[in-house]
Amino acid sequence: MKVHHAEIVISAVQPEQYPKTQLPEIALAGRSNVGKSSFINTLINRKNLARTSGKPGKTQTLNFYLIEDALHFVDVPGYGYAKVSKTERAKWGEMIETYITQREQLKAVISLVDMRHDPSAEDIQMYEFLKYYNIPVIVVATKADKIKGNQWNKHESAIKKKLNFDPNDAFIVFSSETKEGKDKAWAAIEKYL
Repeated sequence: MKVHHAEIVISAVQPEQYPKTQLPEIALAGRSNVGKSSFINTLINRKNLARTSGKPGKTQTLNFYLIEDALHFVDVPGYGYAKVSKTERAKWGEMIETYITQREQLKAVISLVDMRHDPSAEDIQMYEFLKYYNIPVIVVATKADKIKGNQWNKHESAIKKKLNFDPNDAFIVFSSETKEGKDKAWAAIEKYL
């Protein structure tokens, strides 16, 4: 998809705040510093529509981005960030669960994992949660530029093994630095639109 128009339309906490459209939605989930904002910005050819931050845990709402008046990207709060109280984390968990399990417009979730490391317990939990609710998953392994190309297969295998990866799901090696995987990511997304 060639993106010429993208804007953030609302940051929501409650279902009644979600956009009142029937546009398909693609949610993005991942650890706080996995590179969700960079992924969004790369896909929409913008430097900083999705604000990247040196401080993990910045996203505390469901941020709806309208892309080409055709779909919404929904950035959900990053998980696994320690500086947030347990109560706050529980609230986010509820907010994310409500959105993912009840939103009819949600067509797929992009689950971002850091290619350099094995998936965390939270990454595995998120993947299992999505599989449990039969939500299509696109796994995107970010920060591929930080690993030598000849090591990619090894890292991909390790991630898939840890996640107990379903071969019916898409797996994309991605780098916001080199744009590796950008076209594949769009191709995977477009299947659900």
